Amino acid sequence: MRRSGMFAALAGCLLLVVSPLTAHAKVEATTVKTLTFNIHHGAGVDGRLDLERVAKTIEASGAAVVGLQEVDKYFDARSNWVDQPAWLAARLQMNYVFAANLDWDPAEPGKPRRQYGTLVLSKYPIVDSRNTLLPLHAGSEQRGLLETLIDVNGTPLRFADTHLTTINDGERIEQVNAIVALLKDAPEATLLVGDLNAVPTSAEVKTLTTHWTDTWPQKGFGLGLTSPVPLPTKRIDYHLHSSQLVPTAASVPVSFASDHLPVAATYSLS
Repeated sequence: MRRSGMFAALAGCLLLVVSPLTAHAKVEATTVKTLTFNIHHGAGVDGRLDLERVAKTIEASGAAVVGLQEVDKYFDARSNWVDQPAWLAARLQMNYVFAANLDWDPAEPGKPRRQYGTLVLSKYPIVDSRNTLLPLHAGSEQRGLLETLIDVNGTPLRFADTHLTTINDGERIEQVNAIVALLKDAPEATLLVGDLNAVPTSAEVKTLTTHWTDTWPQKGFGLGLTSPVPLPTKRIDYHLHSSQLVPTAASVPVSFASDHLPVAATYSLS
């Protein structure tokens, strides 16, 4: 795939791409701090909607590139009809791309469309992006793969964010196969993050780890359990990296901002 213009044929749903900020944080050229976090539309384990709590969790991680799942944009009263991607990007002073895997008519004529999906935030410029809708079974919820191409101090990083189905293993396997087809030939350093709704021993995760390396066993301590909060029993949130990325740290920060815990990882990018 080409570095520029490689996503000319966008697949699937609406994308919102915001131009890079003129000033972004100075980060070591070959070091990239990342985070994946299913934010449950900003509702914490106490059931309280608090997007500031999500922002503080991201801020405390020090991550320069972030993949979020379950993000609302004018979606519902559950998130006070807020444009969560724009709010988080402004609050954290990061560039962003939002992908609406659900894109519904407004509740009232003249109101914004109701959208729900995934979000990538970056302190580095986002130079290209695309969202591809993943295989969907009847009665399930549409899922997607949001790919971004990020310029990390002159080195391209393909950062992909996804949230796979909870409905059945067969649908999830089809979604995984679609992701492999989309990403496996990428020449750039590639990092796939997200809520895979599958444990490390599953066929879905094993399929992905034939192409990319699971970061947690390399640099994480303990089991890396992420769901459900406050007493997680499963590891279903992941960083999967290509060989151009060498992990140097991985952790599961403590947070009560969602029903998932975030996962942080740091890489040397070569």
